[in-house]
Amino acid sequence: MSAVRTVPLDAVHRELGATMVPFAGWEMPVRYASDLAEHHAVREAAGLFDVSHMGRVELTGPDAAAVLGGLLVSRVHDLDDGRARYTMICDEAGGVIDDLIVTRIGATWLLVVNASNTDAVLGVLRAAVAGRDVTLVHRSDHVLIALQGPHAADVLAAATADDRAAGAADATVLRPFRSVATEVTGAAAVVSRTGYTGEDGFEIACDTAEDGHRVWDALLDAGGAHGLLPCGLAARDSLRLEAGLPLHGHELGPDLGPFATGFGRIVHLDEGRGFPGRSVLERHAATGPERVVVGLVAEGRRAPRAGYPVLEGTRQVGSVTSGAPSPTLGAPIALAAIDPASAAEGTALTIDVRGTPAPARVVALPFVPPAARRAG
Repeated sequence: MSAVRTVPLDAVHRELGATMVPFAGWEMPVRYASDLAEHHAVREAAGLFDVSHMGRVELTGPDAAAVLGGLLVSRVHDLDDGRARYTMICDEAGGVIDDLIVTRIGATWLLVVNASNTDAVLGVLRAAVAGRDVTLVHRSDHVLIALQGPHAADVLAAATADDRAAGAADATVLRPFRSVATEVTGAAAVVSRTGYTGEDGFEIACDTAEDGHRVWDALLDAGGAHGLLPCGLAARDSLRLEAGLPLHGHELGPDLGPFATGFGRIVHLDEGRGFPGRSVLERHAATGPERVVVGLVAEGRRAPRAGYPVLEGTRQVGSVTSGAPSPTLGAPIALAAIDPASAAEGTALTIDVRGTPAPARVVALPFVPPAARRAG
């Protein structure tokens, strides 16, 4: 059994009083003080997450784009410098090995992958680059910080005022899924307008622990005036669930591909490019997948959990993939993989919560829209 690793900012989290837990082979902060306070901070103000457990892989060289084009369900040859794209690597059966974000920064293709799938993705990539003119670098000691929430841009602007005055690129003006190599408090960083909470925000990648420490401290200090809190994995999961975002191993995996989870749009089938699972995904595009992931809002107070049966009448039509109480809605919510015939919005279903039936209804996703839409 391999030892649990620590992220470069481990001491910082312990000094802040974080509760540390093993997660995907890493010691990670699950919370600092209160799950609910951290969740609400991101919905209403801003939150700061250390997500350095995520895998970071860089490809360079003349064949890099072609290698990725032969692996990812999305094309990448049309990505301009500074553009990012959410995509997936599938197996030949159309199941998802990992969902990831690929970004083009100059001549470098940056992949940010799930921590639990990093080894699997590296295995696929290393096999694909063998004999090709590609250099692959796995940055296992990088720092990746997520600044999320409706005031994220205000916090970043305050922390980077001196950088921008000195001529550094202004990351606060980035549009969603755009990235830039710049400086944050004098530290070299790649800043992307991406995240996993359903709110506006940025992900900031630093190559060294020293730079990451500097950026974390600066953002934490600048965020005080904006209600920012450091946030752990518990808030990250409740936020992504309210946003209806899939988690690999729950809403994505060997039996749940991109069409099942509502991401068929990222599968680019309009060109002759081959990639693993294409023939299966073509069939799903034409006839639909065997199961689809939907949002459910349940009655009562007991939260559905992964694996709980979902029934229509007395017939089981699927099962919960993720579930929890929603801090924003004040009701139990769940994502569930079910029979497409039972997936229409408004359909009345029942969740078997450890032998107790909980009435539920299918609702549109996300459960909670971002702050800009809530205000509008």
